[in-house]
Amino acid sequence: MSIDTTAPAATTPSATNDPTAPTYDNRTAFADELIRLARTDERIVAVCNDSVGSSNLTAFRDEFPSRLINVGIAEQDMVGVGAGLASSGMIPFVCAAAPFLTGRSLEQVKADVAYSQHNVILCGMSPGMAYGELGPTHHSVEDLSWLRALPGLDIIVPADRLQTRQAVRAAVANPRPTFIRVGRHKVPDVTPEGTELVRGRFQQIRAGRDVTFIVTGTVVSRAIEAAAVLAESGIEARVLNASYIAPLDVEAIVAAARETSAIVTAEEANIAGGLGAAVASVVSQLEAGARVPLRILGLTEFAPTGSTDFLLNYFGLSSAHLVTAAREARAHA
Repeated sequence: MSIDTTAPAATTPSATNDPTAPTYDNRTAFADELIRLARTDERIVAVCNDSVGSSNLTAFRDEFPSRLINVGIAEQDMVGVGAGLASSGMIPFVCAAAPFLTGRSLEQVKADVAYSQHNVILCGMSPGMAYGELGPTHHSVEDLSWLRALPGLDIIVPADRLQTRQAVRAAVANPRPTFIRVGRHKVPDVTPEGTELVRGRFQQIRAGRDVTFIVTGTVVSRAIEAAAVLAESGIEARVLNASYIAPLDVEAIVAAARETSAIVTAEEANIAGGLGAAVASVVSQLEAGARVPLRILGLTEFAPTGSTDFLLNYFGLSSAHLVTAAREARAHA
């Protein structure tokens, strides 16, 4: 499925490894695109759990007061209401802080959305470790593992503003049970100009034949920086933005294993059952000659309190850690 790119985006950014590049909160792009589409499609509604501000729905509420349903702090009800709206032909964007949307209402996501195949768009706001100092209760680092286990649920992790807008457009153009990680931690624009978000496909940000980075979300810009560092020593790294965790781009993983000497995955999530585990499952089933060394970067324990940047570095998700992991993986090829 290709995304309609005729609708205007905020920018048409280019991939960059400039550490001084401006950064942006993807929730802003999410809200702007949702409002733009809602002006011409009355099926679009928003449902939230007393999180109008943190879900960046204030402007949506002001323009469409009758199309925002605030259920209060009742996440299970929130997902159920979304499923009911979807069954009536509406396109509900169910918005809440990612740890509570996924943790508190996982049964409803399973039964009312994925199993029932209701076209609900679950929007996990401020995922990963975006809440920083609020600590483990507010970190959403298990969501990818939990949701990957549910058949029939798309999982999208936009890397920047353009992909966030594209994900919202896709959800309206072809509604299906979907979870979108809408990032709060500011990231630079990394999507190359003219590219599209395609269902079930990774996006190649940088070509390379020596090692492959398969990364997602906040880590994509860090992988681009790592690839630039490796290039200085003659190592060409392929950078794949895993914007779709489900459906998984098996073809891109197989190609990386066959065409490069090693793979490094990185995610702002627990590695038990997340992106790295998905990649490992594919690589492990290849014929012996196609299997390559694999390094999986991410969380292995509850994250402590601290700023998001501190926590990303603490768990080895800096560009320097990515460089080290790539060199180590190639050494075992």
